[in-house]
Parts: sequence; structure tokens; C-alpha cells
Amino acid sequence: MGRRRSSSSSFLSVFIFLVSFTSLPIPSLSSDTDTFVFGGCTQQKYTQNSPYESNLNSLLTSLVNSATYSSYNNYTITASTPQDTLYGLYQCRGDLSMPDCATCVARSVTQIGVLCSQTCGGAVQLQGCYVKYDNATFLGVEDKTVVLKKCGPSIGYDDDAMSRRDAVLGALASSGGAYRVGGSGEVQGVAQCVGDLSSVECQDCVSEAIGRLKSDCGGAVYGDMFLAKCYARYQTGSAHSIYSKAHHDNSTNDGEKTFAIIIGLLTGVALLIIFLTFIRKVLEGPGK
Repeated sequence: MGRRRSSSSSFLSVFIFLVSFTSLPIPSLSSDTDTFVFGGCTQQKYTQNSPYESNLNSLLTSLVNSATYSSYNNYTITASTPQDTLYGLYQCRGDLSMPDCATCVARSVTQIGVLCSQTCGGAVQLQGCYVKYDNATFLGVEDKTVVLKKCGPSIGYDDDAMSRRDAVLGALASSGGAYRVGGSGEVQGVAQCVGDLSSVECQDCVSEAIGRLKSDCGGAVYGDMFLAKCYARYQTGSAHSIYSKAHHDNSTNDGEKTFAIIIGLLTGVALLIIFLTFIRKVLEGPGK
């Protein structure tokens, strides 16, 4: 394996890419647990069939197994050489059942294997869970680096909507616990920390995420602020309406595509029958 990084700074700061497919607001902040949110990988690679690869497989297997009975866990896989030591964790959203948590983590591990093939560090955030591993320790380290920010379209300044939004975010900021949810009318909010943070660190991280949401997203109908160790999100009824229209349009398009495929198949079968009938008559000859 190549040399280990000389710095133990946040692995998220050396992502070679960061992608997001959550461009549309979701109908509920608690739905679509397997939807991809973001992912990234370190630049450093490991050698195939090396001790590092074996340790990584062991680590990821441990994460998947643990998710069947716990919504959070972290592991350290020690090795004879420091560069082959691995650190990893997963965090499921606080409202998920254990079966849903286990499914989400398993799918995250599958995606991270594809996304970060042979890289020494990687992370994937789905709507329902987060998985990360690296050969530089990050466990128990507070990190408020902005990883992903998304703000919906602006509805202009609406006193009532903004008051409700600020009230929901204020309640999230002042409530305790690693997982926090709240709502007021058509406004919903959720915040969560990764389980390796202390209660003080979690509060600091969530406050930072909420402050950035309010300042960066302004009058947007929804907002997502993912920091390295926590996130805060909100959406309004307007966001729900936008999603519903997009979802209806997508469903209509999918229906049209399916109908076109069926028509194409039926046409193909009809042509095949006509062709086989013609061949049979040719083979039978004019006298039959």
C-alpha cells in the first residue's frame, strides 16, 4: 500500500469528488431511506489482495452485522503495521427500525464498494444512514466541515412561513439528544449527529448546521445542511407540492415508456407470427 497521509485532517476535505442526487425535495423527511445523498473517496489507494483489503472487508462486514441490532457503532481494525489499521462507523437515522437500519447499512456498504473501489477511505450518505471508513482516525473528532448544502427555490419572504421555519429550527437547536425532529403546521425539521460525538459536541455541530441553514437558504421552501458529523434539514408544504408535481410527471413519463415498450413487444410478436406463417406456406408448397 502507498504511504499513509502525513496529516490526520478530515477525510472529507480530500474527497476526489462529491455528488448528490437529492435535487428534489422529498415528500417526507423520513422517507426514501435508500436514496443516495452524497459520497466521496480519498485519493490514496491500497493494493489488491493486501492485508489492508482483508482488514477493510472485515470492517465492512462488522458494520453490516452490527446494524442488525444497533443504530450506531464504530470499529477499529488493528494491524501489525500502522498503515493497515482501519477505522469505521455507521449511523442510522433515529427513526429507523432495526431491519430498515440493517438494510440501509448493507446497501451503503455495497455502494461504497463500487464508489470507492480500492481507496483507503470512503463515505456514503443515504437518506436513512451514513457509513464511513478511513485509515486515519476520525472517531470521536468533531468536524463541522460543510459536506453538502442544498436550498430549494425561494417562495419570497413569507412572514408566517419564515416564522414557522425559524420556530422549528429553534426547537431542534434547543432540544437534546443525537436525533431530533419537530414540526409546526406544514413545516417539518430534523437534525442528527453521528454517534461518536459527545452531547456538547453534538449540540455545537447541530447549532452550526442550523445557523448555516437559516443564513444560506433564506426563504427557500426546503434546505439541507450536511456537515461532516451532523446535519439539519427542513421542508415546507410548498416543497411537498413541488415534489408531488415532479413525482406525478415522472410517473406519467414512466407509464408512457412502459406502454411504448409493451406496444413494441406486441408488434414484434405479431410480425414474427406473420413471418412464421409465410415460411410454413412456402415449405408446404402450392399443392397443399
